[in-house]
Amino acid sequence: MATRIREKAKQRQEARDRRPSATARFVRISPDKVRIVLDIIRGAGYEEAVAILKATSKAACEPVIKVLESAAANAENNLGMSKNTLYVAECYANAGPILKRVMPRAKGSAARINKRTSHITVVLDTKAE
Repeated sequence: MATRIREKAKQRQEARDRRPSATARFVRISPDKVRIVLDIIRGAGYEEAVAILKATSKAACEPVIKVLESAAANAENNLGMSKNTLYVAECYANAGPILKRVMPRAKGSAARINKRTSHITVVLDTKAE
């Protein structure tokens, strides 16, 4: 039994993604709004992506910049990569839990307000030069 567990652990370790990444969870912005921003930077170099995000006037840019810089810091500190050679290999925003609120309406009724959250993930990789 224990041998099989060690074998599975070894397989998981070998299959693990070794690219630098960062995730921001429970960000209080709709995933649809974040995906618009992520589509702009997907495939861009690190420096270019940061410049694009700083020049874009969307609310989702601020948390995406933080996640992007965190992934670059992980690459530099943990894996010894240079920021100059990095590019955005993958980036996606998944839906988080929805905060359900109620707003009073006419004649004693109520309307549901869904305050959506998102989990933003950015995966970087080195350019093949």
